[in-house]
Amino acid sequence: MSLDLVKYALLNIKRRKLRSGLTILSILIGITAIYALVSFGVGLQNYVNIIAEEAGIDKLFIQSRGIGAPGTDENFFLTKGDVDFVEKVNGIEEITGIYTKTAEVKKNGQTKFVFGMGVDPEKTDLVDESFTVKIEIGRQIKKSDFDKAVLGHNYHEDNRVFKKSVVLGEKIDINGRKFEVVGFYEKVGNPQDDSNIYFTYETFESLFPDNEDKFGFVMIKANRNIDPSVLADSITKRLRKHKGQEEGKEDFFVQTFEDALQTFNNIILALNGVLFLIALISVVVAGVNTMNTMYTAVLERTKETGVMKAVGARNSSILFIYVIESGFVGAVGGIIGIFFGFLISSAGGLIAAQAGFSFLKPAFPIWLSLGCVLFAFIVGAVSGVMPAIRASKLKPVDALRYE
Repeated sequence: MSLDLVKYALLNIKRRKLRSGLTILSILIGITAIYALVSFGVGLQNYVNIIAEEAGIDKLFIQSRGIGAPGTDENFFLTKGDVDFVEKVNGIEEITGIYTKTAEVKKNGQTKFVFGMGVDPEKTDLVDESFTVKIEIGRQIKKSDFDKAVLGHNYHEDNRVFKKSVVLGEKIDINGRKFEVVGFYEKVGNPQDDSNIYFTYETFESLFPDNEDKFGFVMIKANRNIDPSVLADSITKRLRKHKGQEEGKEDFFVQTFEDALQTFNNIILALNGVLFLIALISVVVAGVNTMNTMYTAVLERTKETGVMKAVGARNSSILFIYVIESGFVGAVGGIIGIFFGFLISSAGGLIAAQAGFSFLKPAFPIWLSLGCVLFAFIVGAVSGVMPAIRASKLKPVDALRYE
């Protein structure tokens, strides 16, 4: 009997093709938006998890408080003295300061402004581990490399930084000096980091003499059995006292890698929450449209419903027909919405990758597809409940008289 009722409900949808199609369209728009947004959110979360696994949670960063990227504010910096002092704090396995400054790089008449990074050649393993990158082509910077540099991944591709890619061994102009390229890093996934240029301390200080002994930030690796959060508090207290600053008025802050990832996660969640709410509004509108469609269907089929009740159909059967009908409309909208959501997300991922943001890669877990279909079905079914209740309460005599 239930199967017959389902067939009857589906037949009614088929009979009202245009109206059903418009209702399905309103639902699929919302599901498309939800599927696309969530797939990017899941992809970003996967990226964060990979970074956390590769870099490890034993990393900490000391940054000067200022405006903009580290090293861009001349009034806030950390010194070698600060690094030497912090190195004495118990629980630190390795520490290194990083110079950062905007550099002018030229090739074939093109000029670009990128970040130049001064690193300790003896601490490049810590830098690579913290940035979760490795040398892809060539070699890492060495202490004797005064007029040599390692470039980010984008320099090795056409139409990224320059129209024509840079090759290993080529010399490029940086701040008016010629530098030989000895290596390229693998892709990080965003244009800024993939356009960085790396020098030794000595080379950086010769290029930017005014920035000597002014680190943009400091990287730290904690000992294996040390809690990074506890170590961060210890460093903050010791360094604050060393610099003679009051609590809450420090010109620096210490952040664990785990805290940085959590901050990133919170931003992602907040952004996805806002976008999801916008998409949800369209689903609610679709639900109202479905309810309106089902009320119309009830009115059109009043006499038909009266006949069914006259021959013995129960109120529950009438209720079941209309709820299944509206739920199925929602499910179809959900399935089609998933299809379009997949196309939009995939296209968006390709566009982001072409623009250099390869970390913006959507993910399509099976639970997302099943959840969207179920959600769409529930929205449709719930929207049809009130019209279904009205239909089930019709009296056979009154229904049969309806014109």
